[in-house]
Amino acid sequence: MTETIRIRRFVARPVIVPMNLPLQTSTGAVARAPLVLIDCETDQGVRGHAYLFSITPAALKPLTAMVGEMAEMIAGDELLPFEIERKLTQRFTLLGLAGLQRLAQSGIDMAAWDALARAKGLPLARLLGGAPKPVRAYNSKGLGIMPAGAVVDEAQKLLAEGFHAAKIRVGRPEARDDLNFVRAVRKAVGDQVTLMCDYNQALTVAEAIRRGEMLDDEGLLWIEEPIRHDNYAGCARVADALRTPVQIGENFDSAFAMQSALSAEACDFVMPDVQRIGGVTGWLRAASLAQAAGIEMSTHLFSEVSAQLLCVTPTAHWLEYVDWADAVLATRLIIKDGFALPGEEPGNGIAWDEVAVRKYLAA
Repeated sequence: MTETIRIRRFVARPVIVPMNLPLQTSTGAVARAPLVLIDCETDQGVRGHAYLFSITPAALKPLTAMVGEMAEMIAGDELLPFEIERKLTQRFTLLGLAGLQRLAQSGIDMAAWDALARAKGLPLARLLGGAPKPVRAYNSKGLGIMPAGAVVDEAQKLLAEGFHAAKIRVGRPEARDDLNFVRAVRKAVGDQVTLMCDYNQALTVAEAIRRGEMLDDEGLLWIEEPIRHDNYAGCARVADALRTPVQIGENFDSAFAMQSALSAEACDFVMPDVQRIGGVTGWLRAASLAQAAGIEMSTHLFSEVSAQLLCVTPTAHWLEYVDWADAVLATRLIIKDGFALPGEEPGNGIAWDEVAVRKYLAA
């Protein structure tokens, strides 16, 4: 008989950690990563770990508090992630299952799955019925809106970390400046390197089509979020007009949102964010939708748990790699020859460096 595992409590700790490469996008600069570290403690002494990225420090305290409020609702419950998801969804339906609520619930879900995997002595991928294996990865922590003269050095640094692919941020005031920057990166890295670009929702539909057509001959794997993320009809117009595939999905706040986007033929690829899509539970549902639609599915941020999840994603495409949590991690995801290598240790690959955590705790 399987022994029942129960939740003792969840602990949420806010930290603000420095980023090795501050990133300038069309929406602004990011130089520090505000994170909520989550621990799921069980009655068997096993702990699960996850973290959330609050994007702005202003959201750090309320997000930490939201995790704490949810944690009180499930203390003492059995460690069953699908049941936890059902209970929390029911409790917050009238408030709305989006925004900080969605992030907090996703973090609890990720930590619960990690605790369950550790209790079973399995890596997350094996707990979900797959196995850890190499997944294609691109370096996404640099090549922001920056002076053209700095591009060669930064591009070479990103690739020297074991990658054969990188993402470029675009969305400058002048379209020609974006084109020149993309060409400068390509010249610096050569034709054998895979490049993507990301507008971070900077454009109107008409401007996205105009700029996308300018980039159509530059050999980009995809053009990401050229317009407002939830304008699926507009995204469909852009995707239909361009030869370069259009990528969206980091802002899907549920599998239902992804279903709507797929129904609207809003994109060629999808890249859900595990903290917005609903954690591991939401990811599994989204992966089934991508498989049914026959569309490639990549990840957004959260490299450690996302690498495990790509191992069980039928249409797995690319892992987006950033190192924004590395300052508080005791172990790091291994990158080799263009692939991320999720490990065979129990859980999702996340473990805290407690000395560093204390150093970066937010007041």
